[in-house]
Amino acid sequence: MCVISEEAIAQFEALMEQVDEALKTTFQNIHQGCTRDAYLRFLTAREGNVANAHKMLVDSLTWRVENEIDDILAKPIIPTELYRAIRDSQLIGMPGYTKEGLPIFAFGAGLSTYDKASVHYYVQSHIQINEYRDRVVLPAASKKNGKHISKSLKVLDMTGLKLSALNQIKLLTIISSIDDLNYPEKVVAYYIVNAPYIFSACWKVVKPLLQERTRKKVQVLSGCGQDDLLKIMDYSSLPHFCRREGSGSSRYSGSSNENCYSLDHPFHLQLYDYIKQQALLRRPVRPVKQGSVHVDFPDAVTEGTEFVQTLASEFQKFGKQNGLAQSLDDLNINDHRA
Repeated sequence: MCVISEEAIAQFEALMEQVDEALKTTFQNIHQGCTRDAYLRFLTAREGNVANAHKMLVDSLTWRVENEIDDILAKPIIPTELYRAIRDSQLIGMPGYTKEGLPIFAFGAGLSTYDKASVHYYVQSHIQINEYRDRVVLPAASKKNGKHISKSLKVLDMTGLKLSALNQIKLLTIISSIDDLNYPEKVVAYYIVNAPYIFSACWKVVKPLLQERTRKKVQVLSGCGQDDLLKIMDYSSLPHFCRREGSGSSRYSGSSNENCYSLDHPFHLQLYDYIKQQALLRRPVRPVKQGSVHVDFPDAVTEGTEFVQTLASEFQKFGKQNGLAQSLDDLNINDHRA
């Protein structure tokens, strides 16, 4: 485990004092009043190397300025029917908080289809959730708990995972690289639940390839993971797919305000209302324009992209060994709606 010295933090801080004002301005949306935490995260992501961490942060700030990330929470995806379709095909939600006050984010990795809009809409939606987490959810959690909270916890539901998930390898690689390069060390733990055999078999091969600090964060739980998760969160904060053993689907049959993926869930209602309100504040006269936000996609190889691509490769091998051979070319991974 990398130990970050006070000297390294001081050196990093001195270097950041030399960047231009535009970068300092957008940096405020990253550190939210706690620069030390931001320095620690970027230093940890670069194994304590100050020069590398500084370059990583400056590159991230430049990406934010060039792609107007500071304004992305004022750019709603409209009409509402389109946003609902994105929510139904990009399964992300926030069911509650841990007993220590950390936000819990749930991901329907197995049942997300990403087939209702262009890749740009899905990337925009993902970044908006990241920014809302960092600018609204985490500061509110810090205030409520009387302590600085800058990280979250993720529960990944593998229900429905099939070889066809390789269709989404390009989009998942883009999202992983955006997170790795611009939102490093924002997650304290990843809990994987409802994992089918295909994932468990591939995980044994992929796990040793991860860096030690990442490997320690990932836990594959038995079944829906309810017993283990209740040690760190209350029942009311459990994702809906963890509430019944053998429920068989992330598409929960209960009410929509219990399904944390649904646009009708309180988290998504608050998020979407916040974005629309910010749009009105920025553009009180002109109507909000339709169309996705086009964000530059990083092409760097990161730990996240290597994980996604290696997992995809193992999926292919598994399929061939079990008579389910499909090539990435056959799956047409570059085919996304414009």
